[in-house]
Amino acid sequence: MPGSEDEFKCCTQDFLFTCVDLLLFLLDIGVDIWAAVSLYKQEAYVYFSLLLLFLLGSSMLVQVYSWLWYRYDDFKMKTKIEKKPSQCQLKLLHVFQLGIFFGLFHDDICVFIVLYGKDADAESVAKFLRQDLRILHFIEMFSVKSTFVLTLPLALSSVLKAIGSTLSIASFLTTYDHSMRTFLPEKEKHHMISLVFYFIWNLVLISSRIAALALFASVLPCFIFAHFICSWLVLFFFAWRSKTNFMEDPRGEWLYRTTVGLIWYFNWFSVAKGMRIRSVLYHAYILIDICILCGLWCWKMSTDPSDFVTHPLTTAACVVAVYVLGLLFKVIYYTFFHPNLDKDKLKGATITEEQPEEEERPLKATDNKRMRKLAENFFSRT
Repeated sequence: MPGSEDEFKCCTQDFLFTCVDLLLFLLDIGVDIWAAVSLYKQEAYVYFSLLLLFLLGSSMLVQVYSWLWYRYDDFKMKTKIEKKPSQCQLKLLHVFQLGIFFGLFHDDICVFIVLYGKDADAESVAKFLRQDLRILHFIEMFSVKSTFVLTLPLALSSVLKAIGSTLSIASFLTTYDHSMRTFLPEKEKHHMISLVFYFIWNLVLISSRIAALALFASVLPCFIFAHFICSWLVLFFFAWRSKTNFMEDPRGEWLYRTTVGLIWYFNWFSVAKGMRIRSVLYHAYILIDICILCGLWCWKMSTDPSDFVTHPLTTAACVVAVYVLGLLFKVIYYTFFHPNLDKDKLKGATITEEQPEEEERPLKATDNKRMRKLAENFFSRT
C-alpha cells in the first residue's frame, strides 16, 4: 500500500477519475450504437452510412496516433502486461481498432494494483499511461465523430444524444484539465471551485456551438458539409500558421494540424505558446459563424414556418447569448483561477540528448513529454 494516507487518497482519487473516463468512454460508444440503430430503424440509410463512416474514421485516427506514439518511444514498454504482445501483435491490435482498449485495460490494472499494495511503482506507470490515454480520448472526442455525430442526430430530433454527448465532452474536459495540473507545483493546483468554473464555461460554449450547428443542419442539411469543409480549411491554415510542434516527425505534425482543425471546428484549445491573441480571434470567428448559422436558420423558418418553433428569432438570440455567457465564464476562470507559469516552473522535464534517459530511474507521470507539451501551452504566460 502507498506509504501514507495522503498518497492512498490521491491514488484513490486518480482511480475514480480513471473509472469516470472509462464510463464516459463506454457510454459514448453505447450512445453511438443507439444512434446508429435508431437511424437504421427510421430507414435513414444515408445518415446511417455517414454515421458509420465518421465513427470508423474517428477510430482509425485515434489508432494511428496510438501507434505513432509507440514508434516514437521506440516501443519501450513500461510494464510486464504491456510487454505481453509482440510488436507484430501490437500492430494487429491497432489495425483491428483495439489498441486504445488494450491501453484502457492496462491502465485500470495498474491502478488496481496500486490500491491493493502489490506494486508501488505501478502508480507512476498508471499516471504516465493515463496521460496518453486522455490525449487520445481528447482527439477522439473532438475528431470527425465529435462534429458530425452530434449534429446529424440532432437534426433528426435526437435531443437525448446531443445532451448526453455535450455533458460527456464537458466532463471529460474537466478530467483532462485535472490531468494537466499534474505538472503544476503543489501550491498552484486549484480548488474545487475552479473545476466547477472550468466545467461550466466548457459546457456553455459547447452547448451553444452544438445548438447553432444543429439548427442550421435541421433546415439546410446538405450545406452542413460545405460549412464544415470551408471552416476546416480556415482553421487548418490557422493551425499551420501557429507553428505547432507536438509530433516528432513532419508527417505526424501535419496529421496533428489536420486534427487541430477538426477540434477547433468544435472547441478551442492551445496548441502553441503565445495563443492568447489567437484565442480572441478564434472566439470572434466562431461567434460570427454562430450568428450567421442562426441567421440563416431564422430566414429559413420565416419562409417555411414550423409549428414546433413559434419564435425563431428569440431562439436564435438565445443561442448567441449563451455563447457570450460562456465567454464571460471563461474570462472569469482565466482571470481568477488559471495559473500562468513559465516553462521552467512546471514539474518534470523532457528527455533530451544532453540529458539522456536513465533506464533504471523510476517512471514518473511528469515524464510524459506529450502531455508536458500541452501543459506548457496551456499554462504559458505569453
